[in-house]
Amino acid sequence: MKSADLREKSVEDLRELRATLARDVFQNRLKNFTNRLDDTSTMNKTKRDLARVITLIHERDLGITRVAGAKPARAAAEPKPAVPAKKKAAAPKAEARAAAPKAEKTTKKKPSAKANQKGEAK
Repeated sequence: MKSADLREKSVEDLRELRATLARDVFQNRLKNFTNRLDDTSTMNKTKRDLARVITLIHERDLGITRVAGAKPARAAAEPKPAVPAKKKAAAPKAEARAAAPKAEKTTKKKPSAKANQKGEAK
């Protein structure tokens, strides 16, 4: 079922078609479960037709109108912003780092939970 054909139908016809297709989807699932469905591709085809009908009903409810056969306009792809080139090694900073004395790291030990309990007991 083509969407161009569906766009020509009225909302009432689309609602009836939606009910029919929903019933068909259920029947196909039931037949597939009981191994009575010969062509399982009908399940996906029916689901897609149902989705098309639901979309058209929703468009009509929102007041969106499209010309039959016209493809939706896609937004032009925006160019990506230029990524600034990485600066080459900054000689003054590298020299300053090398010349500066390295600071010694001092680590303080946190008091243990037992030490806290002893301090509270006093």
